[in-house]
Amino acid sequence: MPKLNPAYLERLLQTVNTAAYPAHIAFRLTGMVENGCTLELDVAAPHFQPFGIVHGGVIATLLDTATFWAGFYVLPEDSGLVNVDLKLNYLKAVAGGRLTATGRCLRAGRQLSYTEASVHDERGELVAHGTSTLMALPGKGLKLGVSKFLD
Repeated sequence: MPKLNPAYLERLLQTVNTAAYPAHIAFRLTGMVENGCTLELDVAAPHFQPFGIVHGGVIATLLDTATFWAGFYVLPEDSGLVNVDLKLNYLKAVAGGRLTATGRCLRAGRQLSYTEASVHDERGELVAHGTSTLMALPGKGLKLGVSKFLD
């Protein structure tokens, strides 16, 4: 597998983290490696449902996003990606702190890839786990002005 260009990764992180939806939810893509990624979210008042715990949709967003970016690394530069499905399990309620999502690509294919992600609280306890099938979209890659991979 080719090595990701650090300049590409820097632009990718900036592009993702300043996009409207990540800014709205206030999560950050903090890292990407071959077959994996990490995201962080500092829990705040807008993340709570009426019972004082983090809304399931916020946790689902973290899982959806982590599974997506876990499958992105292996794509050719001109390809985009879309989640076909997301299956998840909520395992623990969260009422504050920092959540960390880690995604991992289990199988990378030309057309379909299979990924998983876990969300942990700041004590390292598992909050939720999910899996996703992703479909490559040739010609829909991000235009970041630098090569995705080093030569």
